[in-house]
Amino acid sequence: MMCGPAGAGKTHHAQRLEAAGFTRLSFEVEFWERGITTMPSAEVVADVASALKERLLHLNEQGHDVVLDFGFWFRRQRDEYRALLAPRGVVPETVYIATSLPVILSRVGNRHGRHADDWPLTEQTATAYFERFEPPTLDEGPLTVIR
Repeated sequence: MMCGPAGAGKTHHAQRLEAAGFTRLSFEVEFWERGITTMPSAEVVADVASALKERLLHLNEQGHDVVLDFGFWFRRQRDEYRALLAPRGVVPETVYIATSLPVILSRVGNRHGRHADDWPLTEQTATAYFERFEPPTLDEGPLTVIR
């Protein structure tokens, strides 16, 4: 489970795992494939979340390694996916990309919406996301922190 605020570098790390054989699941990619290039409604987000959970469980049944390029900004989201996978005996690793706000703002300033992994954000939105983010802790389970 990739974890970090928008612009932290989660997708870059997830793409490296994908190149190593993992299947990458991403809300942004799913939105893009559905023709959605602006912030979707809560209903669309819920529909995509359901579809991604279904794909995750199917991929797990098939024995595939999966990287969830989601963000997992809040502990309750991370706990939800742990609970989803627990009956299957899967204990997911959280990979927290710890990045400073100045670095994040420089990255989101370079986004132009050209593809799914180039989702544009304003500095104000990126700052708000950063301030609301709940960093993972060791008591949540396996954790790797990348600075």
